Amino acid sequence: MIYPPIAAIIFDLDNCLLDPRELGDGLVEPLIAAIRRANHATLSERDLQAALDDLWWRPFDKVADEWHFSESMRMAGWRACAALRIEGRLHGYDDLMVLNELPMTTFLVTSGFQHLQHSKIRALGIGKRFAEIHIDAIDDPGHPGKQAIFQQIICRWQFPAQQVMVVGDSGESEIAAGNRLSMCTVQLLRPAVEPVSNADHHVADLWQLKALLGL
Repeated sequence: MIYPPIAAIIFDLDNCLLDPRELGDGLVEPLIAAIRRANHATLSERDLQAALDDLWWRPFDKVADEWHFSESMRMAGWRACAALRIEGRLHGYDDLMVLNELPMTTFLVTSGFQHLQHSKIRALGIGKRFAEIHIDAIDDPGHPGKQAIFQQIICRWQFPAQQVMVVGDSGESEIAAGNRLSMCTVQLLRPAVEPVSNADHHVADLWQLKALLGL
């Protein structure tokens, strides 16, 4: 049982509630093709493929920085990402029904391209499960970052920070932001997600999260 009692939970989306691989290769083919065309030998084939694989798991801007994309690669990838949309339905991970069993107030905070993230949420059909949904849109020059969004939530709802749990996969993003605000942080170890040391707790799925909460 976690102490103090958790009053609210902030969830991440990608690699938490949605497996990015469910989007399918077809959706990202235009993105991959655009970056390849713009590469012009900036990266070796080996590094380019590693960077493209990394795009399944991390935001475009982080991947571009880490792999030192050229300006033309950034611009081509940025335009392609901004045009991506999900059509039809997505299933998400098999344990999403657990969200309906949590008595806490729940929030969804995700980062990425505005229209793509909106289309993922719509395709999953999970919007009504959350009190608020926030997209930290990297294509918005004034996007606040997850820490600022978390801070706004606890101030608006008047939750003590210690009674708010952050559930996500990234140690450098939502876990770090939650830690800086003295929130309880839980890393969700979906397949291919590597454990990080800065999370307070680690769980394999939402059923284990429910057990961690003592429910």
